This record gives sequence, structure tokens and C-alpha cells, in this order.
Amino acid sequence: MTIPASFIQELIARADVVEIVGRYVQLKKAGANFMGLCPFHGEKSPSFSVSPTKQFYHCFGCGVHGNAIGFLMEHAGMGFVEAVHDLAGQYGLQVPEDDAPPEERARAAGQRQKQATLTEVLEKAGEAYRKQLRQSPGAIEYLKGRGVSGEVAKQFGIGYAPAGWRSLASVFPEYDDPLLAESGLVIVGEAEEGGEAKRYDRFRDRVMFPIRNVKGECIGFGGRVLGDEKPKYLNSPETPVFSKGRELYGLYEARAAFRDRGYALVTEGYMDVVALAQLGFPNAVATLGTACTPEHVQKLFRFTESVVFSFDGDAAGRRAARKALDGALSYATDVRSIKFLFLPAEHDPDSFIREFGADAFARFVAEATPLSRFLIEAAREGCELSTAEGRAHMASNARPLWSALPEGALKRQLLAEIAALAQLGTQELGELWAPAAARPPAPAPFRASAPVASEMTEEDWASRDQWFDEQSRGRPDKKRFGFKSSFRQPAPPRPPPGGRRLPTSRADVAARLVLSNPAEWEALSHELHALLCDLPGEHGQLFAWLDSQSHEHGTQPWAALREGLRGLDFEALAVRVMTGPDGGPIGDAEGEQAADSARELRNVLDYMLDDLLKAQQSEAIAAVGSDPRALERYKALEARRLELRNRLRPSANSA
Repeated sequence: MTIPASFIQELIARADVVEIVGRYVQLKKAGANFMGLCPFHGEKSPSFSVSPTKQFYHCFGCGVHGNAIGFLMEHAGMGFVEAVHDLAGQYGLQVPEDDAPPEERARAAGQRQKQATLTEVLEKAGEAYRKQLRQSPGAIEYLKGRGVSGEVAKQFGIGYAPAGWRSLASVFPEYDDPLLAESGLVIVGEAEEGGEAKRYDRFRDRVMFPIRNVKGECIGFGGRVLGDEKPKYLNSPETPVFSKGRELYGLYEARAAFRDRGYALVTEGYMDVVALAQLGFPNAVATLGTACTPEHVQKLFRFTESVVFSFDGDAAGRRAARKALDGALSYATDVRSIKFLFLPAEHDPDSFIREFGADAFARFVAEATPLSRFLIEAAREGCELSTAEGRAHMASNARPLWSALPEGALKRQLLAEIAALAQLGTQELGELWAPAAARPPAPAPFRASAPVASEMTEEDWASRDQWFDEQSRGRPDKKRFGFKSSFRQPAPPRPPPGGRRLPTSRADVAARLVLSNPAEWEALSHELHALLCDLPGEHGQLFAWLDSQSHEHGTQPWAALREGLRGLDFEALAVRVMTGPDGGPIGDAEGEQAADSARELRNVLDYMLDDLLKAQQSEAIAAVGSDPRALERYKALEARRLELRNRLRPSANSA
């Protein structure tokens, strides 16, 4: 679906960024603006400023900034389309869907209405469960026995479902309402001959844990028995608003703590999350009775770059960790940290902290097994490495795990480690796993308009910066606002020799590389996602749409993306960059071609990021007279640009 730019502008103009941010951050008036503690990094003195006149927020500490839509995306982890719909709903605006057929618009509107209605039903039940808890000494004693305070119980909205079969009938007078069954609150049994189907509450005599989405809406429940009856835990069934494979318990409550603590801790149960919050670890979440899925991992990496999975040290915990490894591999980029924590068999996080203390648990987390080591352990399990057969078996086990990793330094290092264990050379193992004879010759990759990194000299860098300065003096930067980027594209490239038709800008190159290798999108950092989605015009719209597609449907091949593009404003752009020099379509990149594309994409994005940092330096210099932190920001940006240059500049020892 394409959302017209005019509607986005109207929505931003109508939204009050102070009101939106103020729901999550305590703000105080400070002159013309409002100030508060930044929700994106830990700080003790407020440096987070919200401007009611500019409808903009900015943190002078970590540099994060944006408008109301950007805040919902960054703080609540929403995709662009979801954030627009959420904000529009708060102000009573209907998001235009003119490009969709009437039946599709009606279906989408009906689905949104159904989801909103189910959420209202679940919220009403949650309020009833919380009232029941206050009147249930047994449930209160159970929570006290587990060390849960009233404050933490209130924070997580914990309640109690009475033992009666139809207790919700007093909450919902129309107990036969189909919504009660569709929300998972009521079970409809088989109808007896000549009679009506029996209805009864799903949750009875259980402590109730509301499951919330990233917006804080109740989408389901988990219930735990007070004793040892089975099943110990009972979850809501799959509904239009709840999917166990995508949702995490405690995510809404833990989002800010991810940033403060620097990592997310994934545990195995509701009580682990609540107990950890009680004991000083509010950054814990839990899967909902299912193995950790790629969707879970993807959702976590919207909020943090570091995830620690916590499991029991027994065989069942190892099996669960192995499944989590499978789900995490494709997100293990060079800038992310994934670890696996195995507690002693006799402990869960709650008992471990109570016996050894919070500091001991924090050290245990810091010393958790890195993904690279756990991958090797999983591959060599059951293999006798003193024999050729055992080493071959280990290499066979490692191949699918290693292949699932995104391209990067980590993947290359692991290839060397696996090769050493298999007593093979790195090149030998690489050829064994990807024999050259089995690969079709890869076409020469497209190149960006500027000289490639390995060809850049100091004179190139100086000329490039001089060109930028001249352009800046002749055409001042526009202030970065909303989704418009403040940097400009470099001068148009020279026509390539031989008449070969190339994309005309780095944005074109980046679009082609991502569309032909969509898995690379998830491997990019939040900063690079923002850089591409903030591009002006159709390029930014294309990347924002791609981000929403990735969030909603996962990685899709070009053929599927092509169908979804039909009728969108930027369809022509996508088709143009995905058309080869012979006029035929460019397909998905595979094998060595995918690796080449990934390297070229990183190269192009480094150049684009350098352009952006240069523009931000110009803004910092312009603000030196009025902003005491401007010079500090300039120096930090210069350090980042120097780091980029070192990465792009050829090694002095390269041959």
C-alpha cells in the first residue's frame, strides 16, 4: 500500500509530538521546549529536547532525532506503515488507500476493526482479573511467596482468574458473544444432541499474566496454576491479534531497559521475567511456550544490538538453545552480539540470583557462550575429532549452520575455525562447500559512480571534500526533518565505457543490490536502515516499503516483491534498477554472486553514510555559536568519518 506524501505531511502537522513523546517520557517545560531523560540511552541529567514549534525531538547526548512517526518507530519498534496507522488512529484520521481495490480496502478496514474490538475485550477481561487478585488471598500469597511485590505486579498487570467455570459471565453479560471465543477467553464445547454447545472460561484458578504488544495493548494471556496441577502454564490460543511465534512476554515493559542495560535477556517463562524485574534485571523477556523463532529474534533486534538467551543447563535446555541458535543465525551480523547462557541444572534465574546475588548473575551473563562458540559446540557434538570420519561428520554438521550466517567477518573467521578442526585448509573447505565447477559464472557486478574504495587516494578524498564544501556554500543544506535526508547525492556519474547502462546514482545501486539480495536488508544496522528510508523521493519510499514488507512477511525473493510493487508510485524505479543491460530482469543473487553483492552494498552504503556524516558536520559547525555541544558533536562525527575512511582506504599491505 502506498501512503501519499501529502497525507504524511498532514499527519505530522496535526500530531503533537510533545503529547506523543510525553506518553513515554516525563517532560518538563524548559524555555520554548520540553526536556526529559532520553529513552534511547541511559542518562542521569536530561538532554532530550522536544520542540512543540518544530514538532521535532532531539537528544544532545546520543544524537537521536525525528518527528512523531519516527518516535513511534524507534521507541515502540513499529514499522513505518504501522506507525502511520497508529498515529492516524490517535487523531481520528483515515489513512488513504486509493491504490487498493474497494474489496481490499473493505477487508483491511474490517480486519483493523476486528483487531481493535478483540483488544478491547481482552483489556476488559484483564481489568476484571486484576480486581479479582485483590480479593484472592491465595493468589496474593502465591505471588508473595515468589517474591513478587505489589509494585511489580501492578507494572506487569498481573491478575487472577477465579476457579468458577463461568466467572467471566459477570464481566460480559452477553456470555455467548462470539468475540469471547474468538479472543480465546471462552471455550465452546461440542453441542450435545438436541442441545446447545457448552461454554466455559478457558482460564480458571490461575494467576494471570497479560501479554502485551509493543504498543501496550493486551493481546492475550498466560495463566499459571497456584499448585502443581497440569498444565502448569496455559496460554491464549492463536487469534487475529496474538501469535506465539511472533510475540514475546514482557517486551513492552522491557524496551527501555534494553537500552539502559545494553542487551535483551530471553528466558523461558513468565515468572522468570517478573522475578528478574523484581531483582534488578528489567530487561528480560520470555517466549510463550514455543521455541525461539526468527521472528522473535528479528523483533528483539529492533530494540537492541545484543541478545542473551538464558536456558537451564539440562538436556531440555540444550535442545531449546539449539533451536534458538537456528532462529538467530541469519541475524548474526558483525555488529550484533548473540550469546547463550546455561544456568546450573538446579537453578532458574530467580533462584540463582537469590542464592548468589545480582552481581554474580550479571557476571554469569557477561561470560555467556558467544554464538560462534556455541555453533562449533553444536557441530562437533557426538563427533570423534580424533578420526577422519568424525572430523568429516563435524564439518557436515557445521555446513548448514555456517551457511545461514550473513556475509561478514564473523562468517569468514568461523570458516577458518571449522577448517582447522576438520584439519583442512580454509580455501579447501570453502571449495568443498561451494565447488567452483557447480557455480555458473557470475556476471560482473554493477559499480557505484565514484571510484571504488580500493582505488580511492588521499587526493580523491580531498577533491571530494572540496566539492562538497563548494556545493554547501553555493546551496546551503536544508535542515533534516521527518523523513527527508539532509545530505545530497554526489554529481551524476560519467557514462561507463563501452556504452554499458548502469544505475545513475548510489541510491539506485543500493536499491538494486538490496532487491536482488533481500536477505541483506535484515543484516543492515538501524543507522543504515534509517539512512536508506530517509532518502528523498521515491528511493526513500521504496526502502520504507521494503522495511515494512520485511517486518510483516520476512525475507521475500524479488519475484514476490515485484508483485507487491504493482501500482505503487515507486514501481517504475524498482523495475528500472532491476533491469539488466540486456533488457532482461535481474534475478535474486545466489552463491558467490550474493557474496559479491553483499560486499558491494556495504561499500556503497559506506560512501552514502560518509555523505550524511559530512552534512551533519556542516550543521554542527553552523550551530557552534548557539549550541555549546555542537563542537563536541562535530568531533564525534569526524571520528566516525575517519573510521569509515580507514575501512574504505586500501590496506598498505594489500597486493
